[in-house]
Amino acid sequence: MTFTPTDYLPYDFANRRHIGPSPAEMVEMLKVVGADDLDALISDTVPAKIRQAKPLDFGKAMSERELLHHMKVTASKNKVLTSLIGQGYHGTVTPPAIQRNILENPAWYTAYTPYQPEISQGRLEALLNFQTMVSDLTGLEISNASLLDESTACAEAMTMAQRVAKTKVKGFFIDENCHPQNIAVMKTRAAPLGIEIIIGKPDDLDAAVVFGAIFQFPGTHGHLRDFTPEMDKLHATKAIGIIAADPLSLTLLKEPGAMGADIAVGSTQRFGVPVGYGGPHAAYMATKQNYARSMPCLLYTSDAADE
Repeated sequence: MTFTPTDYLPYDFANRRHIGPSPAEMVEMLKVVGADDLDALISDTVPAKIRQAKPLDFGKAMSERELLHHMKVTASKNKVLTSLIGQGYHGTVTPPAIQRNILENPAWYTAYTPYQPEISQGRLEALLNFQTMVSDLTGLEISNASLLDESTACAEAMTMAQRVAKTKVKGFFIDENCHPQNIAVMKTRAAPLGIEIIIGKPDDLDAAVVFGAIFQFPGTHGHLRDFTPEMDKLHATKAIGIIAADPLSLTLLKEPGAMGADIAVGSTQRFGVPVGYGGPHAAYMATKQNYARSMPCLLYTSDAADE
């Protein structure tokens, strides 16, 4: 039997499929896009002013020992600093008992041999624990597991509010006490969607011109405020109320659900995740049972939803 260069050879791990198209295939592809050759294709697609005039000079090739030494010298130029940014990012300590028995618990992944699908049961149990914690802390019926970071969660909550709100106005109110990175991401997400961002003090909220509003709890400067009146205003106009809450604060303070919030978001970096130069930090989102089908990444419904 005769094989062509593109035939599948199951025991040939250096087969053509791993190293790109053959010369004959390249000619066919160039014909489809209307280019004479690769140089012409590059000229048509990459502006000359941003193309490199000569190849990169990587210097003389290094041995493994030389490369390791070079990397150590380069890494020694880093400055080890203490992060004082705050604003939703906190220096944390993960208790060894939690680290070993929760984060590093082999029961999550060794109950079955790795090739069996049942290994997912351990992972699902860990996610269930996470979502149960979020639902308990926020006082809301359902939780997801999870989102990239708090800023992303705020933007997702904004677009979710637009989907479920019973009003068709385009405005969205952002509490000026929200963390600056949260405001920035929401503004970026809102621009292409035609959402009109209104930033101001909670007292200045005009619920009639917005489909939703978000408030930071505690505020970026540490302010505490009960947002129950604001939630009542929003609900009177069929708008959606969102609270971005520090989950550690919710162990002592009034939870978003008790204030009447429809959606709660925040970052679980608070619970022992290293700062890591910005994330990701496993944001949470919780909401009411009625909005389950509009929530991103829904996996779990709490018992409260069945009561």
